[in-house]
Amino acid sequence: MAEEREIQQENKMGVMPVNRLLISMSLPMMISMLVQALYNIVDSIFVSKINEYALRAVSLAFPIQSLIIAVAVGTAVGINAFLSKTLGEKEYEKANMIAANGIFIELISYIAFALIGIFAGRPFFASQTSIPEVRDYGITYLTICCVAGIGIFMQTVFERLLQSTGRTFYAMITQGAGAIINLILDPVLIFGLFGFPKMGVAGAAAATVIGQITAACLAVFFNLRMNKELHISFQGFKPNGKLILQIYKVGIPSIIMQAIGSVMTYGMNLILEAFGAAQTVFGVYFKLQSFIFMPVFGLNNGMVPIIAYNYGAGNRERVVKTMKFSIMYAVGIMLVGLALMEMIPAQLIGLFNATPELLEIGVPALRTICLSFCFAGYCIVVGSVFQALGNGVYSMLVSFARQLCVLLPVAYLFSLSGNVNLIWWSFPIAELASVGMSTYFLVRINRRIICHIGNERFGEGQ
Repeated sequence: MAEEREIQQENKMGVMPVNRLLISMSLPMMISMLVQALYNIVDSIFVSKINEYALRAVSLAFPIQSLIIAVAVGTAVGINAFLSKTLGEKEYEKANMIAANGIFIELISYIAFALIGIFAGRPFFASQTSIPEVRDYGITYLTICCVAGIGIFMQTVFERLLQSTGRTFYAMITQGAGAIINLILDPVLIFGLFGFPKMGVAGAAAATVIGQITAACLAVFFNLRMNKELHISFQGFKPNGKLILQIYKVGIPSIIMQAIGSVMTYGMNLILEAFGAAQTVFGVYFKLQSFIFMPVFGLNNGMVPIIAYNYGAGNRERVVKTMKFSIMYAVGIMLVGLALMEMIPAQLIGLFNATPELLEIGVPALRTICLSFCFAGYCIVVGSVFQALGNGVYSMLVSFARQLCVLLPVAYLFSLSGNVNLIWWSFPIAELASVGMSTYFLVRINRRIICHIGNERFGEGQ
């Protein structure tokens, strides 16, 4: 029976037509991430009904929340790529050890962020705003999200274990369930419906962590009941430094790459502080763009294990086909997002209880920033290809150059003009730089790795 399951897994990851496999692996993740993106938008819509300061506070908390996601997801990317490659090589005992060590380091990461939430919230908000109400809202929100944030770490790692063995449908269920619970609890806890206390911003944070914990519990359940390729046990467990280092070989560049986004967001908030509601506009943009970017990230989640598995199995043709289809779909999704933001920016911003000042700043902001979407889909997929092939450092370098070496300096220089509309042009300018670097590294990795897949292990033409 175990042998049968092994053959079925081999057939799916190594034999099923690539386009159908990519869609079957990615579509559940894209749907669940669309639900999550919808939650992000609706969550902020509810918060905006408290007042504009509450919405701004949640926006200013985003860099720390983004950093939490960076560590949780980046570590899980390392686990996923290492685990999928190991399964492709048929080393099942080693795969079990990778899973256990991955869960362990995610727990350690949670403890670190709980401490950050307790001790760093006040100075973090004080550095971004001088408005007392914004600070108070923000500290309350961020403390709850960090201290009770174990759910996001456990949800992420156990979902990636499901993805690494091709069970993306169950990962879709966990993500969707967590987001739906969050959506339901948001108005109930924020406004005190059905006899619950009116918690305001604290209610938004509580709804978030409850949804994450629910999703984590479901992900654990599905792994124990459905994921027969892995047998996770902590009996006699001791951290394995060699496996942890191997996980972080891919994971740390991914963490740094995503953490760079947190630094960029924090830097932009500092630059925009002098422009009134521009900080809030920037936060609203990030909520809206998640509805476009999340499906692309879902596509990536389906793509990474396919590439990693076939890399381990020595099948170059399937690796290349997966890359091509993924780029095509990602670019198509981003062009849809570009069209929406160009055609109905006022309606999109109006969802957030927008003031006239918010609309005046926000409409040109969305129309300018979304021009970067033309290039972003290609760059996102190529960056994930680097990670799947064990070269996450390339992704890190591209992200570092785009956001810290181009975007922030250009935004700062444009801010000196006193015209906030010029600042938004830093986004498409930075994305153009990203296209150039991504293409350079793709050509390099093609020559060094992709062209040789299968030759070393199975001989030319196999």
